Amino acid sequence: MKAYKIAVLPGDGIGPEVMEEAIKVLDRISKKYKVRFDYNFADVGGIAYDRHGTAMPAKTLKICENSDAILFGSVGGPKWENLPRESSIERVALLNLRKHFDFFANLRPAVVYRELRKISPLREDIVKNGFDILIIRELTSDVYFGRKKTGRDFASDEMIYRKHEVERIAKVAFEIARKRKKKVTCVDKSNVLASSVFFRKIVAEVSKKYRDVALDYLYVDNAAAKIIKKPYEIGVIVTTNMFGDILSDEAAAASGSIGMLASASLNGKGFGMYEPGGGSAPHLTGKNKANPIAQILSAAMMLKHSFGMEKAANEIEKAIKQVLSEKKRTYDIMEDGAKEVGTKEMGSLIAARIKS
Repeated sequence: MKAYKIAVLPGDGIGPEVMEEAIKVLDRISKKYKVRFDYNFADVGGIAYDRHGTAMPAKTLKICENSDAILFGSVGGPKWENLPRESSIERVALLNLRKHFDFFANLRPAVVYRELRKISPLREDIVKNGFDILIIRELTSDVYFGRKKTGRDFASDEMIYRKHEVERIAKVAFEIARKRKKKVTCVDKSNVLASSVFFRKIVAEVSKKYRDVALDYLYVDNAAAKIIKKPYEIGVIVTTNMFGDILSDEAAAASGSIGMLASASLNGKGFGMYEPGGGSAPHLTGKNKANPIAQILSAAMMLKHSFGMEKAANEIEKAIKQVLSEKKRTYDIMEDGAKEVGTKEMGSLIAARIKS
């Protein structure tokens, strides 16, 4: 029997609650597909800081190193907001993992299921058939990592990209697009920024190795408008760190609920970290109200991108759509005529739709 080691980092707030439901679904997949998932739990975030004095203990990092993938919950909360910058929960936990494992590609799907089109803030004629955008964001360069200068009357952040950084993120985008609609949209600001001219040039060079995948371009401001006006025309976007950060949050808002959005951070060796797009939501902790679907979809992304179990991942997505079509909803995606269910019930309903 094939076995996979999963580092499970539930974290803070609602993290442990939604993680429990993701594991419930994975256990059904394990039984049906005759694979074994070995879960190795570890502390991360605020709970790790309280227990070990750091948001990313060495023991946790070691467990991640010895695993085939990382399933991450959420970290942070008001209790730890006033820590010094060097001890910041989100910074220490997430940036350390990204740097240590060289997670350079961030995959952020923004999906509106037809069953949930009424909760999107966009007009119904725009979302009547749903949409499925995948934003692939370069994660290790740009202004976030460039040299920073601050003077008495000025401040600057260096926006820099190197050829190999653009090449590898472009390859990820084209490989994924091959399995979708065979189209990549490069988003940049090449009418103003030299780094964007360079980014676009390298993406175009990489595209020559993927003749079966179409490539087009959008300036970032036009892309932002298109996500609102015609999101159904967008498939895979490849873009820079800062633009990807902004556009992925915009696309998430357009979908209607951050509780539905998963994400993946990948390196070049097939190793990845999978996490929901939302935060720790401390106001929902222990109330059995949090939406577990984003965490469950994160587990599905893990199956697809790290374990090569695309069929199983698709089955999880199908199970979610089935439950939604039955008008079962957590509080954040409620609509008239639907039945509200809690965190645990939603996880059980989805797991039950995966037939042995």
